[in-house]
Formats: sequence, C-alpha cells, structure tokens
Amino acid sequence: MVTNITSFGRSGLSDWLMQRVTAVILLAYTLFMVGFFLGTSNLDYLTWVSLFQGTWMRIFSLLALLSLAAHAWIGLWTVSTDYMKSTGVRLVFQAVVALALFAYVVWGVQLLWGV
Repeated sequence: MVTNITSFGRSGLSDWLMQRVTAVILLAYTLFMVGFFLGTSNLDYLTWVSLFQGTWMRIFSLLALLSLAAHAWIGLWTVSTDYMKSTGVRLVFQAVVALALFAYVVWGVQLLWGV
C-alpha cells in the first residue's frame, strides 16, 4: 500500500467505488449520445445547439466531463504508483496529468457555460 503524500489519504475502497460510479455515468452519457445520433435523422447545427441549450444537457455534460477527469486521475494515479518506482518521475508525471486534467475541465466548462 502506498502511504506517501500523493495518496491524499484515500482508501482503495473509495477509489474503487469512484471508478465504478464514474464509469456508470460515462456509460449513460455515451448511450444517450449514441441514441441521439441514431435517433436524429436530420442532424444539423440547429439541432445540436438546441440540444445543448437545455440546462439539463449542460449539467449532464458537465457531470460526464468531471467523471472523465476523476476516472482518468484515479486510473493514472494507480498506474503511476504501481509502475513508476522513482518518486521524482512519478511526481512529475502526476503533476503533468493533474494540470492537463484541470485544463481540460476548465476548457469544458467554458465550452458548456460560455456565452
């Protein structure tokens, strides 16, 4: 068991549960989007804009985006602590991943809620 600063006091059970919950959210979002694409015969810009004008879709998309970031962070954190033995390399890798995920989330929020 890793007991260093990068674990932030999380337990394996909470990581496992978070991975499963985020996977279910991502599955629901994917199924919805596939159903939308298959069910829409005339997919044009106005149809796409009207879908994302609804607050419920923005919230659902934001939830999917946050789920993707959490899912990726837990997975990459686990892989890095298991396979990267050098603490310096592991911390640099985790910092790069954290910054990239943060940038993606901020960018996604701007796309969803921007004017």
